[in-house]
Order: sequence, then C-alpha cells, then structure tokens
Amino acid sequence: MKISVITASYNSQATIGATIESFLAQTHPDKEMLVVDGASKDATLKIVESFGSSEIRVISEPDKGVYDAMNKGLHLFKGDAIGFLNSDDTFHDNSALAAIAAALEQADVVYGDLDMVTDHQSKTLVRAWRGGHYGRYSFQLGWVPPHPTFYMRRQVAETVGDYDLSYVTTADYDYMLRALALNDYRVAYLPRVIADFQMGGISTSGWRVTLRANLECLRSRRQHLNAPFVDAAFFLRFARRIFQLRSPASLRMQRSR
Repeated sequence: MKISVITASYNSQATIGATIESFLAQTHPDKEMLVVDGASKDATLKIVESFGSSEIRVISEPDKGVYDAMNKGLHLFKGDAIGFLNSDDTFHDNSALAAIAAALEQADVVYGDLDMVTDHQSKTLVRAWRGGHYGRYSFQLGWVPPHPTFYMRRQVAETVGDYDLSYVTTADYDYMLRALALNDYRVAYLPRVIADFQMGGISTSGWRVTLRANLECLRSRRQHLNAPFVDAAFFLRFARRIFQLRSPASLRMQRSR
C-alpha cells in the first residue's frame, strides 16, 4: 500500500528538515511526501531540494493558507492512502507509517495518539493527546482524533472532498467529522503515538484562539449533526484539553531521565 504524506509549508526553514528526515526514516517502503509550499521567501525550498529524494515531490505557489494547501494535496497525491504531517512536526518513530499501512489493510480510516512537545530536540512533553476509540456519538461528547495521525484510503478522500475553507482554524475538525460521522467507514484506532506535534502553531496560541476554534467546531456540529445552539461538546472539548496537559512534576521527571 502506497501512503502519501502531505506537508503544507510556508517559511518553514527552521523545522521542515526534521519533518522530512522523520519521513525518510520510515521503514514502510512504499511512500511519498508531497510538500505543498505557499511560495516561501526563506530557504524552505532549498532545504527540501537538498534531500534529493525520489520519494519527495514539491510544488510551490501562493495559496490561501494551510487548508488551501491541504486541498491541493488532496488533488495531487498518488498513493492508495493519504495523511497530513505539518512542516513543524515529525513522526514519533520510524515504524509509524508501517503501523498505519498494516491497520489500513482492514480499515478505511486509521488514527492514533499524538504527543505535543516544546521542540524536536528535547521532545519535552506538554500535552498527551490519546485518540481513544470512536463511537457513534463521539463528536457530540467532545471527542476528536488528532489530525496529524489521521490517515484514510483514497476512496474516503475522494468521497469526503475538500477541506472547507470557511473554517479558519478547525477545517481539519470539520473534515474528520464529515468523514466519520456522516459515513459508515471501517475505523481503526491505533493505541500508539504516531506523531510529535510542536507547540506554538495557530491551534495552540491562547484562549482566544481556543474559544474561536470551539465556536467553529460547534458550527460544524450544528451544520452536519443538527446540534443545538450550544451543546455538551462545546464544554467537554475544554475539559478534554485540560486532561491532556502534563503536570509540572511529570515534565520535571521527563527532563531528569
């Protein structure tokens, strides 16, 4: 099974090297990375090209943001399955894609766990996002799988369609909701860490952004699941984020290892 990994980038010279290295280190042999760049003005493209790998394709042109770049990837990928890895994130270990490919032999959609770290040098853990099993009413209960661990077969991507660009920070939430809650696909949860997410992006930049994201998620549930004006998931999503946080004691313990 050929797996396509889409990486949207823009002025990512500080991090994209580590992202690509983690992809090339994957033991799964049949893979491609499609770097969809938004016409970076720094050394991002030079870094990508420096790897000289036949497993990497790159396009670079102005876009309307990360979700627009992801949509381009949805129309250009060549694999039997597809997932997304941010240009400042990495695969957790070398066997992540192999585990995904094995799970996709019996499933249409696969997702796993995510570690949210301060940086990719120390790998200091800030939040541990454990996907957990999907159920019929999971989205109504504030659940959502970690998007950087979400992989789907080509047929799923073609059926679900594009990311909705009207969602500024949560088009990924809306996409996964449409994929899982509006269809009857075979869904598999991998209870293992798939990717390391570097903190500091738009989705982790303060309570105002968190509130806006929750309002956007509510709009998606109202549109697709007929949720009320305010539903339980609006509050439960806040609670789930709190439980993902690592305590200062656990962080000190990790640094001492």
